[in-house]
Amino acid sequence: MKESTIYIKNMVCDRCIAAVKQTLTKLDIPFSKVVLGSADIEKEGVDLEHLAKELETIGFELIQDKNIQIVENVKALIVNYIHYNKSESLKINFSEYLSTQVGKEYSFISKKFSEIEKTTIEKFIILQKIEKVKELISYNELNFSEIAFQLNYSSVAHLSKQFKNITGKTLSDYKKTVKKERKALDKV
Repeated sequence: MKESTIYIKNMVCDRCIAAVKQTLTKLDIPFSKVVLGSADIEKEGVDLEHLAKELETIGFELIQDKNIQIVENVKALIVNYIHYNKSESLKINFSEYLSTQVGKEYSFISKKFSEIEKTTIEKFIILQKIEKVKELISYNELNFSEIAFQLNYSSVAHLSKQFKNITGKTLSDYKKTVKKERKALDKV
């Protein structure tokens, strides 16, 4: 049987992966891998329209357009790296990382991302990092210096300035109201 990758919009966490696996199993669609943003399935004989409808019922969207597939893959790679990275800090060159992972020149990836998302990859990365900062503040396990280090900010001052630009609040003010402020990752 021929295996191919399908791309799925709005997958942002491990529960999303589990929900897609459950849907594929329910529809008797053999798969070898499901990760954020995609699944490798045996496509022969699969009714993609039916699969798309089933995925929509649980908040996902099957993506057919190649450029949108690339953008969704980039978003999934960024979310996965920032939110689920097991290493100590985010010391990474995202342009090299994304280019290697996607298999395309960064300039092409960046252009398509901006066209489709109406924002830059850099701004998307910043928004994801700010959401991670909010998460880390809510855990109340790390101080601001440790958070800045973990997310590869040059200083707490740099983190504070970026945080205030995005949220309108200082880190300290946010910490006081932490429970009400967090967004779901697919809403960022």
